[in-house]
Amino acid sequence: MILDAIARGGAYATLHPRFAKAFAYLQETDLAALPDGRYELEGDAIYVLVMTVDGRGQSGAKFEAHQRYVDIQAVISGEEVMGWSPIDACTQPTPFDSAKDVGFYADRPAAWMRVPPGSFALFFPEDVHAPLAGTGKIKKAVVKVAV
Repeated sequence: MILDAIARGGAYATLHPRFAKAFAYLQETDLAALPDGRYELEGDAIYVLVMTVDGRGQSGAKFEAHQRYVDIQAVISGEEVMGWSPIDACTQPTPFDSAKDVGFYADRPAAWMRVPPGSFALFFPEDVHAPLAGTGKIKKAVVKVAV
């Protein structure tokens, strides 16, 4: 898990062959002007989901992990809070949904972090995370990068 400013995203380009393209998009695009929807950068290998949603609060946030994608969750506006735990410390009560690339977990996050506008949280497959734990309207761009 990584938490940093979008402006510093290039510092992580060497961690994955597709990160340079993903962070360049986040840095060079007027994210606030994008309507909600899916934007393909490299087909299913790199795509962006822009969404404006109501935060669920910590008690309503879903604790999830993915196997095929890294999530780069960039906050555009609103008060976003995200939870995190290492996958080895979590219990998965239901089978992983490989069609949707998501597994849900019964545990509560080991840590909660505020992710302000202009920042991102990056979650690898071994990071269980609880997005949308903030309150009010949250606009974010979630870059899905195939592992």
